[in-house]
Amino acid sequence: MALSLSLITAIGFAQPAKQYEPQVGQEGKDVVWVPTPQALVAKRNAAKEGVSDRATFAKADLFESDFSQAQVITMFLLPSINLKLRPKILDLKPGTRIVSNSFDMEEWKPDETANAEGCSNWCTAYLWIVPAKVNGTWKLPNGELTLKQTFQMISGTLKSGNVVTPVNGKLNGEEISFTAGEGQYNGRVNGNSMEGSLKSGGKWSAMRAGR
Repeated sequence: MALSLSLITAIGFAQPAKQYEPQVGQEGKDVVWVPTPQALVAKRNAAKEGVSDRATFAKADLFESDFSQAQVITMFLLPSINLKLRPKILDLKPGTRIVSNSFDMEEWKPDETANAEGCSNWCTAYLWIVPAKVNGTWKLPNGELTLKQTFQMISGTLKSGNVVTPVNGKLNGEEISFTAGEGQYNGRVNGNSMEGSLKSGGKWSAMRAGR
């Protein structure tokens, strides 16, 4: 399910007899008006391609809209609006893909960046993958994993007996990978539990502390 966010600004008419036409770059409620080409978004194209039953087009307030079921969100909004939406985006289901045209989300660094060849304006695309929430303490059968999460990046410690080992890693949606000393861990987060395998062989699992 793909969802495209855009900001719709209500504009009146200067003269009742003449229909008002907005101009590209014109100031709006939150962002300037730069429309996505109608060839990309018109309802008739959905019907032409036979996907009308799977595509919905709506004029709505993006701050009030519920897009919690979206799997892909595309945006063409100013950085200030991206930041305003960021908390809502981070609460989406892990693995949800966010693609922004030209504007980033400041300290939340993109997972991928691409530049379109042969393009002269608005040519950079940023991709973020909403990470699972793993901040806190996790209990392993023979130890304790304490994680500090900054968006998709993780750090912390792995304690086994009296040995404490630094941890560094990354999340890709529900997928987690990290190193602890010589150990390389790969796995998947499922709410308050996670499990996976060691590169050297063997399995590992952890439960969120207090659960």
